[in-house]
Amino acid sequence: MSRKAAVVALTALAPISWGSTYFVTTEFLPPDRPLFTGLMRALPAGLLLLALTRKLPQGAWWWKSAVLGALNIGAFFPLLFLAAYRLPGGVAAVVGSVGPLFVVGLAALFLGEKPTTKTLLTAVAAAFGVSLVVLKAGAAFDLVGIVAGLLSSLSMSAGIVFTKRWGRPEGVGALALTGWQLTAGGLVILPIAFLIEGAPPALTGTNLAGYAYLALGNTAISYFLWFRGIERLSASSATLLGPLSPITAAVIGWAALGQALGPVQVLGMLIAFGATLAGQLSPRAAKAPEVAAPEAESFSGTEKSGQEVSMDLEVSEVRR
Repeated sequence: MSRKAAVVALTALAPISWGSTYFVTTEFLPPDRPLFTGLMRALPAGLLLLALTRKLPQGAWWWKSAVLGALNIGAFFPLLFLAAYRLPGGVAAVVGSVGPLFVVGLAALFLGEKPTTKTLLTAVAAAFGVSLVVLKAGAAFDLVGIVAGLLSSLSMSAGIVFTKRWGRPEGVGALALTGWQLTAGGLVILPIAFLIEGAPPALTGTNLAGYAYLALGNTAISYFLWFRGIERLSASSATLLGPLSPITAAVIGWAALGQALGPVQVLGMLIAFGATLAGQLSPRAAKAPEVAAPEAESFSGTEKSGQEVSMDLEVSEVRR
């Protein structure tokens, strides 16, 4: 397996894990507490990573971590839950699937990643595939819900791009940076959850097991893999792994909850999965012109320097 394929495979585990959120929420958690659930996903996971890494932000990274935490977690979760409450699940998922298009535009603006026809087509194909998987006939549309869904998608897309742009400070690992963001995002959600939903509910052993899974596997580990992948992939490649989440949710719903999965849904999965794979393929490099031996030595040195600069830019730019 190539190095990039390994990075893609590990990063893909994050949206695959997020696809289990609906199942865990409905089967293990108390009903009608989405903001409390978002809080329990983010803040304990962030504090745990802070305790493990024992590193705090320095200088400008205090406000950068706060911004990234708000975009990726603090604003994203409440807006996502508002959309989920105001819209049928399928409509909310389709609205969220436009994220790759947001990332393409923001990456062109802030990262200098020029959008290609292939990237745009794969983003549209991914959204279309997701719509076939989750959108039901006669689905209702709510303006507030649609706006909230679009804003949640825009928030995470901006988080992807600025995570890619800012990278991380020297000497700080991806685990510490993940802890900073989850803690900041959880602190944003904390007052919102208590103002809207009130005091925490009484929790059973089943509830605690569900929250433990969401905080550890679904959030701490998944976001670590996600942010680590953003560093190593282009913004568009990373965001096109997103359709794996609704695909996973549909498969779990079929296997564990007995939900229908007909030919149209299977076709949508194939389209979305194909778009995800296409988004990971690197463009074929142009063949270098042949030159005479004396000139080749000089040209080779220039080409090597250009490759090093390109690799540095790819690894250090900003980006679920």
